[in-house]
Amino acid sequence: MAATLAVVAVAVAWGPVLGDSIGRQDVEAVARSRYVVQPGDTLWSIAVEMAPSEDPRPLVDAISSANAIDPTTLAPGQTIVIPTG
Repeated sequence: MAATLAVVAVAVAWGPVLGDSIGRQDVEAVARSRYVVQPGDTLWSIAVEMAPSEDPRPLVDAISSANAIDPTTLAPGQTIVIPTG
């Protein structure tokens, strides 16, 4: 976690200085995790599992957008990106 925060801090601090060599895309790449879809999973159940104390709707939308999928295309064993932060 500390290493991730350090990378994000460096990317944010140096992004404007270095231009396209490091910037928003690098920060976004760090702020993501992967999840392997299990039998019975839905985008809603994954969102609730990842952020149990939050409203799942924004995370459902973010997962769908980050993976260019709709809820009917989830399949067990599929690896999806979970946007965080």
